[in-house]
Amino acid sequence: MAQVMELTDELASLGLFADLERPQLEAVAHAFEEVWFGDGERILREGLTGSGFYVILEGEVAVRSGGHDTAVLGRGDFFGEVSALLGEPPSADVVALRRMRCLHLAASALHDFLLSHPAVTYRMLLDQTRRLRTTTRARG
Repeated sequence: MAQVMELTDELASLGLFADLERPQLEAVAHAFEEVWFGDGERILREGLTGSGFYVILEGEVAVRSGGHDTAVLGRGDFFGEVSALLGEPPSADVVALRRMRCLHLAASALHDFLLSHPAVTYRMLLDQTRRLRTTTRARG
């Protein structure tokens, strides 16, 4: 039980979950699985494999598309949501830049999770909008 309480406290410090009350944070802590990845380990493979939604608790990942790094994500950032929601292969590789600790939610559970937590859905939408704006500005 102590582990769930520690994870709940950690979730409360992340922007994605900032609008949730304590009981909701505890439910989130129970819904996700904690996973670890080693330095250089590929988590998602462009065009081939993707298995869900990830929230970074420790470490960093590089997002690589077409062999080029397009972003570096760290604590509090998330990835895998687009392919999980669309049921399509990832559009980029995601590679651990050092040992990392993440929370993972299976793609099949993401839809129901987001419907149950509209505040998280809204925060994800804001992040996606920022990412789209950044990409559009970089191309223009």
